Amino acid sequence: MNKRQQRNSVVLVHGIFDTYRVFDTMASHLRENGWQIHSFNLEPNNGDVGLDELAVQVADYIASNFAPTESFDLVGFSMGGIISRYYVQKLGGIKRVQRLVTISAPNHGTVTAYFPQNIGGKQMRPQSQFLQDLNRDVAILEKINYTCIWTPFDLMILPATSSKMPVGEEVVLPVGLHPWMLTDPQCIESVAQALSMPLKTEL
Repeated sequence: MNKRQQRNSVVLVHGIFDTYRVFDTMASHLRENGWQIHSFNLEPNNGDVGLDELAVQVADYIASNFAPTESFDLVGFSMGGIISRYYVQKLGGIKRVQRLVTISAPNHGTVTAYFPQNIGGKQMRPQSQFLQDLNRDVAILEKINYTCIWTPFDLMILPATSSKMPVGEEVVLPVGLHPWMLTDPQCIESVAQALSMPLKTEL
């Protein structure tokens, strides 16, 4: 079996105000290199429902599109990174997901989340109860291949270091703006490399 055949399917989870089309450039590159890509729209995408509820949409998508025992990889951008983590850490995804990549996720909150007054925005504020609860058992991510990608020049995740995580692999890239992460060649290649890493059980 060649490397392409061994590659897991990949589920892409977008951020706030985005749709799955935000991944078009990255998804195209990954497909060309042998990955089967899954993406869908979170609804609503504006924070009017909690990130925990949006994570249930991820779980429902998985249940509808994957066999019960099928493993897969997960890539989450911005708010989608938090949603992906919630699915893995709180909804049993740790049993299915073998590689998790978060890109510019507000893992410890962002001050820009003080602008929206809805539940999703409040959950992404620094020191929110939601993020405190999620970060309390972050060690669970050590069981899988986890990669955190972020840029110190992010103007959406403030401070940008909020994306840093105490576990997993870290990739810091000199990308100028938050949305550029999904089209930047370095970032796309970093995602491909993270999705190509041997599993811990294979090392």
